[in-house]
Amino acid sequence: MDIIMVRHGQSEDNVSKIFSRDDTKLTETGIQQIKNARHILKNYDFKNVYYSPLTRTNETLQHLELEGIEEERIREVNFGKFAGLTYDELIKIYPDESKSWFEDPHTYEVPEGESLNMVYDRIDNFLEYAIEKGEDIVLVTHEGIIKLICSWVFDDPAFFFKFKADNGSISIVTVNDHNKYIKKLNSSVL
Repeated sequence: MDIIMVRHGQSEDNVSKIFSRDDTKLTETGIQQIKNARHILKNYDFKNVYYSPLTRTNETLQHLELEGIEEERIREVNFGKFAGLTYDELIKIYPDESKSWFEDPHTYEVPEGESLNMVYDRIDNFLEYAIEKGEDIVLVTHEGIIKLICSWVFDDPAFFFKFKADNGSISIVTVNDHNKYIKKLNSSVL
């Protein structure tokens, strides 16, 4: 089975370089990125589409001209109190918390948010569910989720920082008899 992942288009928060909020919207560039991705997706067969419940992924789904099933387990990392802040604001307002987060993002639970390991566990739960169904699917989701799914191929969230997923890109992980591999990574057409 193929897990075809589409990262949402460029958002207003991406442009502002802040830790994203749930309600950030796509920019005009982001909309164009998704229209380009829509043409690529026409080359793939898939049974179902699952999308993160956040505004930018919902808009992405609409511009892909697809219908889908809202799936909480593929929503972006919850940045809690860090959401809406730039990197510089974060280290100024929350010096101790940001230091702890940067030193150990896998286990440090962001205040009112999540650790990477927490997100990895919910993604693992969703992927096991998807594998049981055994159908090719599309996920309209976020860079953090795509990076964790690629890490899941190695059964280790520590690989998180080894991957990149640009706005509007498509990545594919294939599962065949419980063997997992990355088929395509960060593919896009400009």
